[in-house]
Amino acid sequence: MPVWFTLQNQKASHEKSVHSVSTLRCFLHRAHHHRQLASLRTKDKADALRLLHVKNEAAHQPAMNLQIAQVFLQHGDPALAARTWQQVMDTMITTKSGSNLLRWQGAVRDKALDSLRPRKLIETTAEHFLAALKAGTVSTNVYLRRIHNYAVNMHWLSWPVLPKPNWLVVQHGEKRATTFEEHQKIIARELNPATRAYYELLWHLGGAQTDVATLTAEDINWNDHTVAYQRAKTGTTSLISFGDEVAVILKTLPSAGQLFPALARIHERHRAKMFIKRLKTVGITGISLHSYRYAWAERAMEADRSCRRGDPVFPLTACENHAAGRG
Repeated sequence: MPVWFTLQNQKASHEKSVHSVSTLRCFLHRAHHHRQLASLRTKDKADALRLLHVKNEAAHQPAMNLQIAQVFLQHGDPALAARTWQQVMDTMITTKSGSNLLRWQGAVRDKALDSLRPRKLIETTAEHFLAALKAGTVSTNVYLRRIHNYAVNMHWLSWPVLPKPNWLVVQHGEKRATTFEEHQKIIARELNPATRAYYELLWHLGGAQTDVATLTAEDINWNDHTVAYQRAKTGTTSLISFGDEVAVILKTLPSAGQLFPALARIHERHRAKMFIKRLKTVGITGISLHSYRYAWAERAMEADRSCRRGDPVFPLTACENHAAGRG
């Protein structure tokens, strides 16, 4: 049933109002089947009549609302009416740099976003977004939210395509530590000496995959038996002690320059893919290279608790060995 609107002068409609006259000099409209009045936010009668006409046209011809909106947008901002989601992605990427740029370049290649790329922003409905989210992964959900919010903040969208409460809940997969038994299977299967040493140092040092892959011989202090390096993610310095077992591994690596030249040259996602392939050969699931950090942290926490308790099983040297994965 069409919703017809009529125009009323706010001053005349509220003669008995306690408000002052100065605050009532604007025009109101009311749907015929509603009793509530709403302001048109204008004091000019000609403007009020134009707004009223638009509202009645929208109610009378709902199928033409989008076409009418496009006509107004094309005259106000031609680019706004023609902008697609691919253009939003391309523009957003230009604001990124460094490793963040690489992550975004990978994210926008997500196949789940293919249906949205050529679609105009003003023609996008909530159903289009929900279909992309259903076809995608957690990453699709995270990055599509950011792309959508960017378009809203740039005023390329007059309203959200999908209201915040209606986005699918982000459900991350289980994150767990690599177990000692799993680590042993991995290094036993790995035939490349450098890659095997890399996995060994991840286990013993607990560093992030990129930090360990880019270690240099100059980061090693043989007098103090420590490894010091700048974290790629935060820029802070990480200092880790090592024992005899790690010393044996380090002595098999280059004595100058990068310890893992081949691994340092490739992107972190390629190292992750290599690791996933190795896991398949030994029948292990549910872990990633980052799981080595969880494993090291769990061992370090257990060693710290034991030392604080004064447990005779964990004197200081034993605590250090345990934290390094040898206890």
